[in-house]
Amino acid sequence: MPEPLSDGRAIALFLDMLAAERGAARNTRLAYGRDLALASEALGGGLARAGEGDLRRLFAGMAHLSTATVARRRSALRRFFGFLLAEGLRDENPMQALDPVKPGRPLPRTLARAEVEAMLAEVARRADARPGWRSDRLVVLFELLYGSGLRASELVALPRNAIRPDAPFAIVRGKGGRERMVPLSPPALAAAERWLAHVPRDSRFLFPSGRAHLSRAQLFNLVREVAAAAGIPPGRVSPHVLRHAFATHMLENGADLRSLQTLLGHADISTTERYTHVATRHLVDLVTTRHPLARR
Repeated sequence: MPEPLSDGRAIALFLDMLAAERGAARNTRLAYGRDLALASEALGGGLARAGEGDLRRLFAGMAHLSTATVARRRSALRRFFGFLLAEGLRDENPMQALDPVKPGRPLPRTLARAEVEAMLAEVARRADARPGWRSDRLVVLFELLYGSGLRASELVALPRNAIRPDAPFAIVRGKGGRERMVPLSPPALAAAERWLAHVPRDSRFLFPSGRAHLSRAQLFNLVREVAAAAGIPPGRVSPHVLRHAFATHMLENGADLRSLQTLLGHADISTTERYTHVATRHLVDLVTTRHPLARR
């Protein structure tokens, strides 16, 4: 059997792998490190050489924690022991003998196409009624949230040169500092060109506000304000819900998971696969309401 490592050294090697090979964000590595350190402490420093019985006792001591927390810690341990096995630092993975716990992760909240169309119509109405920088900014914000599926944090922090009128895409820096190209529709490009006329050429950000950029809270309030005006309960809507709507509606229209993973900037396709459950409901409804046999 390979010579056992100390927990501290084993955890450090694992976190280095996450950074070097997986490009995991700093916050992700910190979360894994915290969960593994807690497990090591509970096992008296014997995590790296723990057996199946040790892990069963470890999880028995988590009975007071939420299902989501336990599932997250199990996931961290599964990846940790899988790494030790792959590196030849253990002969087996004790997590494989334990029954997996499904965390019951909720499906992404989304919106029907008619609801999104009502919000877009409200944005267009405002632009017609009161032309100006506020309306132009609102239009491009919605075009990028729903039309390109950007995260709120990605959208508000876009640099001024992220969008160029002569290029049908934007360069976006996402989680973990990973950059990706996000295609832009002709309406989004046109909206961006109108908005750029209001942004000083020496501005660092595409959506400047004060000394920095538009905040996520400001974006959240703008989205909810439009939702309320469009007759949609504001509590159901957020920038992230519009991103979910983008993903769901793309799948409903035939997009494949790999392409959607790239568009959304997901490091792991399992994150993208959550949307298939939402899109499947649409397909089931389609069959049960439109198929000739459903009328019998």
